[in-house]
Amino acid sequence: MAEKHKKKKMAIMLGLGLDSDGHKRLTTGPNFALLGGSQDTHEAMTEKAIKINEKLAARGKKLEDVSREEFDDIAHAVGLQRRQEKDKPNEKEKDEPESGSS
Repeated sequence: MAEKHKKKKMAIMLGLGLDSDGHKRLTTGPNFALLGGSQDTHEAMTEKAIKINEKLAARGKKLEDVSREEFDDIAHAVGLQRRQEKDKPNEKEKDEPESGSS
């Protein structure tokens, strides 16, 4: 009988800098890819990715080993914040027509 191969878990952090100063930037690491952004934005993304990896190493874990909650805790510890639910439009708001005077 053929042996089943266990799929290796993989995870990557992807950073997109949406501001620009005319330069194209790409930085990659073992578990991250950072694209775009001004010099300041790109440096900040790089610093955060490195700090996240340092915190993972301190815990003896790899990115693919942590839960979403644990990743959120680590990301928060390095200064990142998850967008709040109240900032996201809910389904009801998307479906309702905008009211206004015509």
